[in-house]
Amino acid sequence: MNAWLLACNADVFDLGSFRRDGQELQSWSVVRYRNQMAEGDRFVMWLTGPKGGLIGRGRLTGSPTQQASSPDKYWREDPGTRWYAPLAMDEWLERPVPRSHFTADPRFAETTTLRTLFAGNPHRLNDAQWQAFSDAFGGSSADGEPEWDLQPGDTVLRKKLHDRYGGSRQGDISKCKKSSNVLVFTDPRTGHQHGYFDEWAEDGTFHYTGDGQKGDQDFTSVGNAAIRDHVRTGLALRLFEGSRGTIRYVGEFAVDPVTSYSYSRAPETGGGATRQVIRFHLVPVGAESQPTTVPVGSGYRVADESVEPAAAQPSTPDSDLTGRNLRTHRRLQNDLAAAASAQGLTVLSPSAADPDFDLAWRRHDEDLTVCEVKSLTRVNETRQLRAGIGQLLDYYDRLRGRAARVRAVLWVEHEPTDARWLRLCERVGIELAWPGREDDVLG
Repeated sequence: MNAWLLACNADVFDLGSFRRDGQELQSWSVVRYRNQMAEGDRFVMWLTGPKGGLIGRGRLTGSPTQQASSPDKYWREDPGTRWYAPLAMDEWLERPVPRSHFTADPRFAETTTLRTLFAGNPHRLNDAQWQAFSDAFGGSSADGEPEWDLQPGDTVLRKKLHDRYGGSRQGDISKCKKSSNVLVFTDPRTGHQHGYFDEWAEDGTFHYTGDGQKGDQDFTSVGNAAIRDHVRTGLALRLFEGSRGTIRYVGEFAVDPVTSYSYSRAPETGGGATRQVIRFHLVPVGAESQPTTVPVGSGYRVADESVEPAAAQPSTPDSDLTGRNLRTHRRLQNDLAAAASAQGLTVLSPSAADPDFDLAWRRHDEDLTVCEVKSLTRVNETRQLRAGIGQLLDYYDRLRGRAARVRAVLWVEHEPTDARWLRLCERVGIELAWPGREDDVLG
């Protein structure tokens, strides 16, 4: 879910008189980000002018629609036909919290949010800004529930997490009654014994295994239903690494609106018979980087070269990685990982806190190489190379603060037919290589 600031220009709409007359605010005019605004999004209301400031907060109740306005005494001008976002106000402040209160806050130091309120509504807020505004309301929501105060990378004792936000202290999916959250935990140390193999997938989503250690998983489970329905029910999905003791907050995720989940096969607890499991397709909400103190990756997980994709995903960069291409991709990845391991390198797969690179390796703690693997055919060569370069630039940008030195390697099936790709990769700092050049990238 997104967070927004909606600004009211007192010279255009008399919000003060509107409220004093007991009117209920049910929508607000917007001109930007209309396709990104959705039911459940949070917002704060800001009153412009020398006596203005933060004045209220609430949630959107739907997506914006275009409609004719009805001029009344509160409008200083005829509003005409506009786009309106439906909303519900949760809380009004008795008096505005002035702009000076927030401009002195370091959470606004690197942003222009409060300097560009003249621009059209809405104004996007990051998590830190939302928390700064929430603090001005006393740190709790309108109905008394605790405000979320963890940032990606923060660690917390699981017991204290549940003490504050509610939910069961047992299990990997915890729907909270005390707060509007579903807490989910991924932990390969304990999950693999129950057939829970959580990982980044080729479609760019984090595949999270549903609840149920024996028998086929279904949606009679409260936890599985809570994840599937969290957007509709207005609950935030919070992902953590670890399941016991001290755990680390990864960030807020949401089920993929295109393909929310799929089914797979996995063994029962203790290596029992295989059964059907639910694989939720989760996407990060926002793209906040993890702090420099969060280690990159976990032990390399060998890719299953025999797996056939269930269906093509036309909207993903690797939509043609089906059949032959998917098997080739995984073989290339496993072969390079084996070569890196043979040279004494520490080979890594991405954890939930990382971007979804194919593999990475370290020679020592300071240096990190992140690698994207691409199969190439005559038909898909240009598309695959474009996708790989774009992915690596994103990985580098998100990981460069978590290692003293980061290298980016694009490992492809064979030498590209067009030599310009070598020159292009060199210009943007990416090493382009293929089988036979292992020593060049691993040395």
